[in-house]
Amino acid sequence: MTRLLVHVEGQTEEGFVKGPLREHLLANGYERVDARLLGNARQRNRRGGIRPWSAAKRDIVRHLKEDQGCAATTLVDFYGMPFDDSKGWPGRREANLVGFEQKAGAVEARLLNDVSQEMGSGFDRSRFIPFVAMHEFEGILFSDCTTFADSIGRPDITAELQEIRDQFSNPEEINDSSTTAPSKRIQRLMPNYSKVIHGNKAALEIGLTKIKGACPHFQEWLERLEALSGA
Repeated sequence: MTRLLVHVEGQTEEGFVKGPLREHLLANGYERVDARLLGNARQRNRRGGIRPWSAAKRDIVRHLKEDQGCAATTLVDFYGMPFDDSKGWPGRREANLVGFEQKAGAVEARLLNDVSQEMGSGFDRSRFIPFVAMHEFEGILFSDCTTFADSIGRPDITAELQEIRDQFSNPEEINDSSTTAPSKRIQRLMPNYSKVIHGNKAALEIGLTKIKGACPHFQEWLERLEALSGA
């Protein structure tokens, strides 16, 4: 399969897919790599924020049924993912009860099972590779704090960014409360930080090679996508 649609949470993730991720995957054998905002996100005045699973699943399943030769994946944040009964994403509540290394996998396995069940017994499960970013997109920007700070025009906060990074074994562990999520930490250092503008510029300049080297869950996802192309 050489066509991939990435179902994303918001504009920041959309820009990342259309920029460095697309460039990388096209170089690794893909014919097309596109992004689609989940659950009519454009109708929400581009505020971002993840939709209820029922809406997200509907988008994913519709795409997989419409294009039998295309693969799908997700790029959504663990932080802020709904887990209440009406909007909850499968596995998200259970993920609160397991260790860090198991959290994303607990959600991703349930998402795959739910979509596969909806698609029916003949569904090729390799066509859907769910990915949950731990804990949110901004975490990967701590893969190279010097380049991050330089890319957003704030080399003066390099040391502070690095101090945050050094508290964790890898950037994906930077945690997920309303005060300690990666984006919240960045905004305290740079109040005018824009997730869409600064976040995507930083990711582009840091590059996927450094992100892969620092973020093991992201690396696993990217390598699965690379393998799926058959190149």
